[in-house]
Amino acid sequence: MLAFDNVTTRFGETTAVDGVTLSVADSEFVALVGESGSGKSTLLRMANRLADPDEGRVTVGGTDVRDGPAAALRRRIGYVFQSIGLFPHMTVAANIGIGPRLAGSPLGDARIAELLELVDLPATYAARMPDALSGGQRQRIGVARALAGNPELLLMDEPFGALDPVTRDALGRRVRELHDRLGLTTVLVTHDMTEALLLADRVLVMAAGRIVADETPAALLGGAGGAEAQALVAVPRAQAEALRELAR
Repeated sequence: MLAFDNVTTRFGETTAVDGVTLSVADSEFVALVGESGSGKSTLLRMANRLADPDEGRVTVGGTDVRDGPAAALRRRIGYVFQSIGLFPHMTVAANIGIGPRLAGSPLGDARIAELLELVDLPATYAARMPDALSGGQRQRIGVARALAGNPELLLMDEPFGALDPVTRDALGRRVRELHDRLGLTTVLVTHDMTEALLLADRVLVMAAGRIVADETPAALLGGAGGAEAQALVAVPRAQAEALRELAR
């Protein structure tokens, strides 16, 4: 579904992505994990041409993302940002339906209600304005908007980072349920290894613009992936041990 072939991107003297080659299979849920500045968001943004590689090739469904207009590519891809990016002067319904409307296929009330149901919000929210919503509700609207065009690929860039822990956990689990229910291919960028281990089928670890580990969650918990990956796994492992000590 998504492939990067020897992709490199530079910003001035800084190499943000350094010769990355990887593929994401149809219906796979992949988490891309790494410290700030590791290149994970830049890599994700190249999938829908929010950034372009200086070298190499990115394909979606076997087609180079630069073959054809960017707008047509983006209609095939759902994208969820950490900052959400809802238009404050537009209703929830208008925010959810903006992509299909711009493509000439506006959504009816029934489809808006269906999308709200997918993210566990009642149909009455369609008439609300973004400033009347909590942060978690706004991010749910962001997920609904990403699903509005029936995408084959869902890209999520730190989508839960600004949420409280309870909301973050609930929305993460809901996104995983929707991935399975709708047959999506999902790539989640996160700095939270616990989130990656709990949600993904496969975890990619990035450091200094390169993929340094590509493992299943079970393999990572078993010690695979190398030093950079295990440094990230050590955090939830130490937290779990500290909680066990407190419970004694």
